[in-house]
Amino acid sequence: MQIPFVDLKAQYQSLKPEIDTAIANVIAETAFIGGPYVKAFEESFAEYCGTKHAVGLSNGTDALRLALGACGVGPGDEVITAANTFIATTEAIAMVGAQVRFVDVEADTYNMDPSLIEAAITDRTKAIIPVHLYGRPAEMDPILAIARKHGLKVIGDAAQAHGSTYRGRPVATLADVSCFSFYPGKNLGAYGDAGGIATDDEDIAEYVRLMRNHGRRSKYFHDVEGFNCRLDGLQAAILSVKLPHLDSWGQKRREAAARYHSLLADVPNLVVPAEQDHIVPVYHLYVVRVPDRDQLQKDLGAAGIASGVHYPMPLHLQPAYAHLGLGEGSFPVTETTGTDIVSLPIFPELTADQQAYVAEHVHASMRAQATA
Repeated sequence: MQIPFVDLKAQYQSLKPEIDTAIANVIAETAFIGGPYVKAFEESFAEYCGTKHAVGLSNGTDALRLALGACGVGPGDEVITAANTFIATTEAIAMVGAQVRFVDVEADTYNMDPSLIEAAITDRTKAIIPVHLYGRPAEMDPILAIARKHGLKVIGDAAQAHGSTYRGRPVATLADVSCFSFYPGKNLGAYGDAGGIATDDEDIAEYVRLMRNHGRRSKYFHDVEGFNCRLDGLQAAILSVKLPHLDSWGQKRREAAARYHSLLADVPNLVVPAEQDHIVPVYHLYVVRVPDRDQLQKDLGAAGIASGVHYPMPLHLQPAYAHLGLGEGSFPVTETTGTDIVSLPIFPELTADQQAYVAEHVHASMRAQATA
């Protein structure tokens, strides 16, 4: 049996007539940049998110960059975020001229530890970016309370969390502005790069609309120097076809996660993701912890099972951030989890038989490791 990490071909086959028609319509109408398909997706996505506004963009990194700019973050400012995240989060901070301030994460959720935030705040701190990692919202109530206390903006990095909820509230409503990636492998994925923001704040939405399109409200008349960060009509049309299926896909991911919980419950030295009553995750990734990740991945690969690591080296230890002077031991929880996490295949089309096959080989690998 060959089991991919994510099966985009299976998803396409389930929607092929609608996807093909949407693409053909955009081409027939030459609605490639802006236009009705982008507008329709933005309206539908805002309604889905439970926000007044959604603005389509070229990718999730630009969503973060423009959200930071809309919140007034610029040169000389500092932004607090988790040490355990993809580099797009911190790239965006650097793009606006600000400095990143890392905090460590919780051992059971891999998300930002709210108890560490206030110690990282300085007189230059302007915003906090909680990352809703692996499809699980961060612990937002204490983060929002700290932000209000110190007059900070909160920008949610929801690139992996489309459709998740925290205490009954949609993830997009948990921040001043929430940023999404529609990279193909995301829970809501385009067929190329795409992203967007969702917010209730009219000024933030208007700033992002202006800056994504060369700082103009009408052709050849520019209020400011902006950027080229527009969502393509083709990607918007594809996303509009997929959006009505997002909740059912999220439910299938949760069912797959529950099945993994059961299948892997008695595996020695393996830790499955924690469940929290007040959070409904969407399991963009199913991440377990094991003592010897490399051996498990080797054994799974030999059985035709793809796996991943998200992420093998924390950002503060990457050469790109050597200038911060943060060596080993700076963020011990992030560093520890970075050495033993492995992501197992999970996607809506994953079958029970496929999961049983994965579990069988996880059991075999861990038994062999235990007796070696």
